[in-house]
Amino acid sequence: MFKTLLIKYGEIAIKGKNRHLFEDALVRQIVHALKPVEGDFYVHKSQGRIYVDCQSAYDFEETVEALQCVFGIVGICPVMKVEDRGLEELGNDAIEFLQNVYDIHDQSFKVVTRRARKSYPIESMEVNCELGGRILEAFPEMSVNVHNPQITLHVEIREMIYIYSKIIPGPGGMPVGTNGKAMLLLSGGIDSPVAGYMICKRGVKLDATYFHAPPYTSERAKQKVVDLAKQVAKYSGPIDLHIVNFTDIQLYIYDKCPHDELTIIMRRYMMKIAEHFAKESGSLALITGESIGQVASQTMQSLAATNEVCTIPVFRPLIGFDKQEIVDVAEKIGTYETSILPYEDCCTIFVAKHPVTKPNLNAIKRSEQKLNEKIEELVTEAIRTTETVRIG
Repeated sequence: MFKTLLIKYGEIAIKGKNRHLFEDALVRQIVHALKPVEGDFYVHKSQGRIYVDCQSAYDFEETVEALQCVFGIVGICPVMKVEDRGLEELGNDAIEFLQNVYDIHDQSFKVVTRRARKSYPIESMEVNCELGGRILEAFPEMSVNVHNPQITLHVEIREMIYIYSKIIPGPGGMPVGTNGKAMLLLSGGIDSPVAGYMICKRGVKLDATYFHAPPYTSERAKQKVVDLAKQVAKYSGPIDLHIVNFTDIQLYIYDKCPHDELTIIMRRYMMKIAEHFAKESGSLALITGESIGQVASQTMQSLAATNEVCTIPVFRPLIGFDKQEIVDVAEKIGTYETSILPYEDCCTIFVAKHPVTKPNLNAIKRSEQKLNEKIEELVTEAIRTTETVRIG
């Protein structure tokens, strides 16, 4: 029945003179999201609304699912689009809509009209009253409830007239790409995919860096991260995933540095390498899934020690979340079941039994001096041999 979907947005509406830029970005994201969906779609904007016209047979559920991954959308409304043929015919259209969408019995309802076309000769309240009366005549078992109705019939009077009653929630946020680009440090854990999702929700485009340590980490661990990147890419759009062979660097650090400092020192070199790829791709920040106090490497002192090697900002969207809050988001976006697969990455393989929780930065730097003989050569080689995979 529904040949048109009306797309509502939120924050974009307050963007003033730049609003059209955000609307255009949202249209592009919708077009991209619908590419894998079977059907012929025409996406266009008009008067503070975006419309998806479905010009051939299409799968409604698959289409809505794709749109629910587009940041910037707050509501998806399946609409009946009709021409303005006068109030009498509009009443007939409203009755037809209810007959087609609902199994009418003793539900309560109200009519809400928005007269965006101010030249329309009848005020919104008059339209509400007229349509409400016509509906009661057609369905005497129904009743009006303006405070808590079971059915809210929306009528938007624009160049065409749009009738709808359901608003399917979208993910909110801002269209991806409207707020720059960042590099995500992606692991096989629960946290980093959620961090990527949350930063994308604010309009940031993503690339990602993953640190692989063969033979200590398996190909299944690598595939797990690729699968996580695919899930995040449903929301972020295409991701360039840089897969860095970190084995030689880890072994060298393990051999030369105090074991209680391993995590911090390894993390510092990960940040340096990720920053290299960030600058190469035009990313303006690094993104991590760290949360204060969750593990030894995520105390305030540890975070400060890892930040010290970076020359671009490090954003941590999960910094104030507890684990259950992170898990809840992971389940919502479909990454949780993949994240808990038992294939460990390099962050968990080389972990000291008693890692330092309050590292002294000067002590860390003194330990890193023991690496001077080979570390730059190893970092250069790791960057040179990095495999980059396009995801999404």
